[in-house]
Amino acid sequence: MRVRGVGGRWKVGMGGAVVDLNNAGTATRFLAASVLASDGPITVTGNERMQQRPIGELIDVLVRLGVKAEYLGNDGCPPVRLTPPASFETFPVVEIPTTRSSQFISALLLVGSVLPKGITVKLVGEITSASYIRMTIDQMDGLGIVVKSSEDLRVIRVEPGLSRFVTDIEPDASGACFWWAAGALRDDLRVFVEGIPARSVQGDAKFPEVLAAMGCTVRRDGDAVAVVGPKRLSAVRADLKDMPDAGPALAVVAAYAEGRSVIRGVRTLRVKETDRIAAIRMELSKIGSVVTEDLNGDPDAMAVDPIADDAGGPVVFETYDDHRMAMSLALVALRRGGVVIDDPKCVGKTYPEYWTQLARVMGV
Repeated sequence: MRVRGVGGRWKVGMGGAVVDLNNAGTATRFLAASVLASDGPITVTGNERMQQRPIGELIDVLVRLGVKAEYLGNDGCPPVRLTPPASFETFPVVEIPTTRSSQFISALLLVGSVLPKGITVKLVGEITSASYIRMTIDQMDGLGIVVKSSEDLRVIRVEPGLSRFVTDIEPDASGACFWWAAGALRDDLRVFVEGIPARSVQGDAKFPEVLAAMGCTVRRDGDAVAVVGPKRLSAVRADLKDMPDAGPALAVVAAYAEGRSVIRGVRTLRVKETDRIAAIRMELSKIGSVVTEDLNGDPDAMAVDPIADDAGGPVVFETYDDHRMAMSLALVALRRGGVVIDDPKCVGKTYPEYWTQLARVMGV
């Protein structure tokens, strides 16, 4: 893929531009921040669900940097019209408390590289999904951008300067999690995922370690990794703060384990394409697994109790227009028949080949 850049300046003109990103949360946040590199106003919008997903924490920071923001619907959510500041007369320094998404931080770091004086970000409170911030810094460093950060990520300084580049991008470890989960659910499967190096900075690349704690065997062959399930899966206590997108897949595996599994680090799942915690609770209840939200009053934790009584027969899983919900719930078909996925095409957002590859894994 070749992307032709704009020299660090998004030329939309005084008339501005409207960017409709459907339900793409990452793109919405990154392009909202890019207004700092624009010469005119940008309106960021999306589908019905995107117009419910909070972006106010990022917009508040942009306003402090001189951006004029006008919400065109619900406060704190797209659509929002953003007008860039006339100039940056001082070195931008922003202090940011705990956010609902690390993508707000990544967005500011990325755009900082094309600002005349760069940007300094100071993080206070709990840092959300720190692994994704580290991944952003690692990628920027690989592109020759000077990024200086404290070890604990409390202070991050991005110097201005981004040159043209050619780069290789690792396969998506979030997508790999479904195949590792598939291996965990069946002791007769050997599904090797290739291309993710052992030293990958992607948080999801460590998902096999979580499955190993459930009794699975992890097999490596170079940069290919497979997970082989045991005869009986054990319950697990896992912290997914560095890989929250693996939450729905882990919940499905936990439904077939012996005993209650406790999964922490999941609060960001509330503001994804759907409320994934509520969705996984509703859908797994259809096969007899009980999911407890806000475990012991903690919004960052949930519990999954194993299937008590699956009567078998057809089951229709709703997907909520959420690609990861569809891919996770489809894994149930590895343990029982009669599984129907409503709106399977939603996986096209990130993994259009998923159903073809799942059919190969299942031998159908």
